[in-house]
Amino acid sequence: MAVRTFRRGRLLLGGLLTLTTALAGSVVAVSPAAADPAGAPVSSGPLNAAFDTAAARYDVPRDLLLALGYAESRLDMHAGTASAAGGYGLMHLASNPQVRTLDEAVALTRLSQAALRTEPAANVLGAAAVLRAYADQAGLTAATRDDVNAWYAPIARYGGASDPSIARLHADNVYDLLRAGFTSARGEAVAGRPVAPRRGVLERAAVLGGIGTLSTDYGPAAWAPASTSNYTVASRPGSHPVTRVVIHMTQGSYAGSISWFQNPAAKVSAHYTFRSSDGAVTQSVREKDIAHHAGNWTYNTQSIGIEHEGYVDNPAWFTDAMYRSSAALTRTLTTKYGIPRDRAHIIGHVEVPGATHTDPGPNWNWTYYLQLVNGITGIGSGTVNTESANLNVRSGPGAGYPVVGSVADGATVAIYCQAVGTTVTGPYGTTAVWNRIGTNRYVSDAYVLTGYDGYIPNVPRC
Repeated sequence: MAVRTFRRGRLLLGGLLTLTTALAGSVVAVSPAAADPAGAPVSSGPLNAAFDTAAARYDVPRDLLLALGYAESRLDMHAGTASAAGGYGLMHLASNPQVRTLDEAVALTRLSQAALRTEPAANVLGAAAVLRAYADQAGLTAATRDDVNAWYAPIARYGGASDPSIARLHADNVYDLLRAGFTSARGEAVAGRPVAPRRGVLERAAVLGGIGTLSTDYGPAAWAPASTSNYTVASRPGSHPVTRVVIHMTQGSYAGSISWFQNPAAKVSAHYTFRSSDGAVTQSVREKDIAHHAGNWTYNTQSIGIEHEGYVDNPAWFTDAMYRSSAALTRTLTTKYGIPRDRAHIIGHVEVPGATHTDPGPNWNWTYYLQLVNGITGIGSGTVNTESANLNVRSGPGAGYPVVGSVADGATVAIYCQAVGTTVTGPYGTTAVWNRIGTNRYVSDAYVLTGYDGYIPNVPRC
């Protein structure tokens, strides 16, 4: 069906340019470098206005639009560079043989491809226009458009998956974000609420990871096979020794990457892909076969490729759940194939000879990951003691990092790893040890009673 072009008033180009200029120049407010009690919340920026404008212009639920952007990119423009699947901007407007949302947005908004790829407000506007077109084609009326649960089919279609299970995975992820709520690194927020999406024909689609879709190589993994155009059938380790594990970042979303591997035009694949939010894993190529992941035939034949949802330049994707789930797989693989658990044999894509990729990038914590692979997997616990006010949570292990939240006096926190940072004095003495209590969330050990003086046994170092 042809994409409908809306009748609309002329876009107020000056207003759009003003908004995009403000977005391009916006900065995150940083709290003073106090080590401990109580920082201000991160302020929201002008991106909220872009979502308000796009939602109003095309009559798309604003929070749904935000959730879609958060699922696709964590609301990050990535400097206008394309994802692995040819998607651009915080809304991942794509132009590849299977998904043409960028081209559709050009027709619907009459904005240039360059603007839609690189200007945040234009990118959001383009996504809203595409979603509205899909809603019209699905028969949504003015009344039903007000019901966020009626938008399931347009959201699923936006992801571009041909496999119903992957289409459902994409849409379910967006609605899960609406259900739970979220706050971006810059402060754009959606409050959680009950949702009951009307899945239509996708209600019958297999839930990825459910009965009948499990991997035969690795029990926790779902099975969603890549296109046969994207890997080479083999009989490893008989035909080729398996000597390495190669770590990748998807440069895209979990569902989008799995879908891309199923696209014959992709010419790429990986054996496994991990989700950022909860560490869920999907296998796309059997371990006996050769995935096309490393860009070097010898390394492809002798390695297992593991993708991780996210982008190399945004540490918000690097969750403890993903690290720990991935490390459990790598630990299993090293046992199965006799691979040494060291940095000579567990490598990044960037380390493959001839690589043009930089993943997993500088935000990947190799120290933490290798300790998990080697069995140092403990999670500590502590009680916050500020003797009065709340305790600042920092984005890194030091008083100079931005405040990203707070925890109350007397709260119990989980400690996933411990790092050396700036020296702080608190109720439990003077120390340079900082505890990571969540993804990019640190508190000084001087304010946390853990039962140990400094490092906690069997808890990894960050």
